[in-house]
Amino acid sequence: MQKKLLFVIIFSLFFIREAYSDVVKIGLNYPQTGPYSVQGQAQFNAAKMAAEEINSQGGILGRKIELVTRDSQSKPEVSTKNVLELIDNEHCEMIFGGASSAVAIAGGKAAKSRGKLYFGTLTYSNATTGKDGHKYIFRECYNAWMGAKVLAKYLRESNLAGRKYFYITANYTWGITTEASIRKFSLTQNEKIHRRYYVPFPGATYKDFANALAWVKAAKPDVLVLVLFGKDMVRALTLVKEMGLKKQLKAIVVPNLTLGMAASAGPKIMEGVIGAIPWSWNVPFQYNYPKGKEFVRKYASRYNSYPSSSAASAYTILYQYRDAVTRAGTFNTRKVIAALEGHKFISLKDEQQWRAFDHQCIQTVYTVRCKPAQEVEKDKFTQDYFEILYKMAGKDVARSWEQWLSIRKAAGKPPSLEW
Repeated sequence: MQKKLLFVIIFSLFFIREAYSDVVKIGLNYPQTGPYSVQGQAQFNAAKMAAEEINSQGGILGRKIELVTRDSQSKPEVSTKNVLELIDNEHCEMIFGGASSAVAIAGGKAAKSRGKLYFGTLTYSNATTGKDGHKYIFRECYNAWMGAKVLAKYLRESNLAGRKYFYITANYTWGITTEASIRKFSLTQNEKIHRRYYVPFPGATYKDFANALAWVKAAKPDVLVLVLFGKDMVRALTLVKEMGLKKQLKAIVVPNLTLGMAASAGPKIMEGVIGAIPWSWNVPFQYNYPKGKEFVRKYASRYNSYPSSSAASAYTILYQYRDAVTRAGTFNTRKVIAALEGHKFISLKDEQQWRAFDHQCIQTVYTVRCKPAQEVEKDKFTQDYFEILYKMAGKDVARSWEQWLSIRKAAGKPPSLEW
């Protein structure tokens, strides 16, 4: 009887181990709720689609992807808890996602503490792959420096050069570093002339935005820069129109635009708004990128919506992880990192590269302007928002090694990413 029982236990353990080995769990730590939930839903949609495609192709080293999700709520403390839970309890090999730099930085540190890989989707703060960078975090999207450089070049060369600016900024790492980058490249660093108003993040209220815009009305700037994201940007921009400020301004700039934000605000509110993007659904069609066109068509057919840059990032990351594990021949995190560093690839646009020294994805970035409402409304999804005004290659917008090194030294960090 005891021998029979022992045999059953051993067989059961073997069966469980074999069943587990047929699956690789990957954690998606994204905002299901909160101010960035629209961007989060796009990430989930694209990640689910990518996982199904990869599984239909045999998975990763023969193991099928199982997505395990957690709601980051766009709160760093929740992100830390989620990532530790996804690794310790769910046994995820890799974590990705997020639509807040504070969330990505916190999640990356938690993953590092367990020796696991974290990919940031929407995390624009320079700090993510700058002073807070380490070996275990990679960023697929561009950073504030890259977006600001392409945007400011357009602003300097247009009729907006030499104008009076006013910044309304989300008071956390993304907002602060994005504002600083735009000021630098647009030559608006004098804060006595080019004023600023901070709003809290998360948790900004209608009253916060109304107070900020009252200061704008009194200051009478030519250009309003809304360093806001997600629903916060939508609320502020809606108030701008309601208060009649749009008629008084030469331009409204939203440094990091997404399709979800534009669609949430609507064509009339978004009309004429200028911003920067790392990708848009019309980019593959305008520049003839086959994989990008296929992704847009499949996503649109499945979800009755065009994919946003948030969706494109999540989709790209999952495929890039699959390819890196395949090149490494193992799920061992250190070997996968080695397979990623310096790797060049083509996904949904032109060539991109995982830069070795900071793990920043180097890629082409774009300045866009939102089209007139009548044009947007002609589109079948009412989502043809972005007219591409200008583009710059990744090598021309990214920080150099010397610039990155100076940031690391100023922050008291080592001159190379630490394990």
